Amino acid sequence: MLPPSRPAPGVALIDPVPLYREGLSALVRRTPGLRWLGSTGDVGAAVRLHERLRPDVLLIDSLLDPVGHLSRLLVERDPALLVIGLVRDAHSHVNHVTTALEAGVRGVVPRSAQPEQIVRVIAETCRSRAYVHPDLRAGERPTLTKREHEVLTLIADGLENQQVADELVLSVETVRTHVKGILRKLSARDRTHAVSLAYRSGLLIGRAAMPE
Repeated sequence: MLPPSRPAPGVALIDPVPLYREGLSALVRRTPGLRWLGSTGDVGAAVRLHERLRPDVLLIDSLLDPVGHLSRLLVERDPALLVIGLVRDAHSHVNHVTTALEAGVRGVVPRSAQPEQIVRVIAETCRSRAYVHPDLRAGERPTLTKREHEVLTLIADGLENQQVADELVLSVETVRTHVKGILRKLSARDRTHAVSLAYRSGLLIGRAAMPE
């Protein structure tokens, strides 16, 4: 007997524009693997909407949550909630994205993105629990060399310096030098912190951010 399948993620929206709410509703309803739960244009009703619908994914217009207070409140109430920020052009800068991620937002995407891109961000956020749309990463990501990125990727996979050296055919001292460069560029206090920051900023993609 096959195990019962998990229900499709339920999606809700907080956005002040009726046409946008109707558009996202139609988009989600016609997307296999997603369930539309509802929306509100009133930020004051956001908590009640969450309590009533208990969505898996909640998209929030950055105009209604510019510094992340609402996102932080909802995530503290429901740690499993995946908040996706719909970022307006006025907020598409490094400080806003960083503030949103620190507040517990798991995904960020330009509000003006194409419908298929928004669906992709919802799906990727559900899968990896951390996703930054490429258009919002450019100013946020530090510049790592190709070798530093390779080292960081292997560290994220759990390898120690000697294992990284063996994998990349480098000396341990060279690996240590790369690790120091990574920590400096990411302003990270240690390897675990560096990996966490890399996933949060979109420098590494494909899994949830590690706890700090």
